[in-house]
Amino acid sequence: MFENLNWWEIGALLLLALLIFGDRLPTVINDGLRMVRNLRNMARNATGDLSRELGTDIQLEDLHPKAFIRKHLLSEEDEQALRKPLQSMYDNLRSDVTGVHEDLKDVAKAADLRTNGTRPATATGGAPAPAPRPSYDDAT
Repeated sequence: MFENLNWWEIGALLLLALLIFGDRLPTVINDGLRMVRNLRNMARNATGDLSRELGTDIQLEDLHPKAFIRKHLLSEEDEQALRKPLQSMYDNLRSDVTGVHEDLKDVAKAADLRTNGTRPATATGGAPAPAPRPSYDDAT
């Protein structure tokens, strides 16, 4: 839960909580922990009720609609029959994207050679002169 916070940020949050809640901080922490325990018990009871109603063993992760259908309504053969047409399209798309990716790498490599100054010299011996740009004063 706090894997993206470092120790200084956690310490600052605790100090901020101490300043906001003061003497009531232990009771606030206790109430928060009690609420988390109650929510876990409610989720456990709900999954137990669903398991009894449906006659199957349901875990909390199974309540996602895709996971529920995959585990309880489809057999292995049904799932493979549904995946087969999509898998071939996915494979074709993946090979196309890989080809495009390789082409882009080649183009980037060729463009990188031009910008590094290793471009072959032109017939005049130097780089072509840039085309003159019209200035703003000429347009007005």
